[in-house]
Amino acid sequence: MMSKHRIYTTSVASVYPHYLAKAEKKGRTKAEVDEIICWLTGFTQKEFEEQLHHKTDFETFFANAPKLNPSRTLVKGVICGVRIEEIEEPTMREIRYLDKLIDELAKGKTMDKILRKPAEA
Repeated sequence: MMSKHRIYTTSVASVYPHYLAKAEKKGRTKAEVDEIICWLTGFTQKEFEEQLHHKTDFETFFANAPKLNPSRTLVKGVICGVRIEEIEEPTMREIRYLDKLIDELAKGKTMDKILRKPAEA
């Protein structure tokens, strides 16, 4: 059996400041970072802050997410040299969705483009 990637046991709270720094360096805000995370996971702001406070690891964070956004599958592209659509391990794919969304924020995409909406029928 392969050992788990260390990101699974890393606390979201330890990576969160890096997300903030990346966004803020490009003139984006903590509120936007939090909105992305809550959009992706279904956590309320208060629930998300509790996850940070409890130093929840990534595996548990995504396993306990109240409602993973069904539109997250519209997030496509390459992150860390890997095409998101080709990541088979579900938790790793969720982590990469988050990385990609923060990247898009830092690259200046508008929030309505970042927070994908399903195509109108």
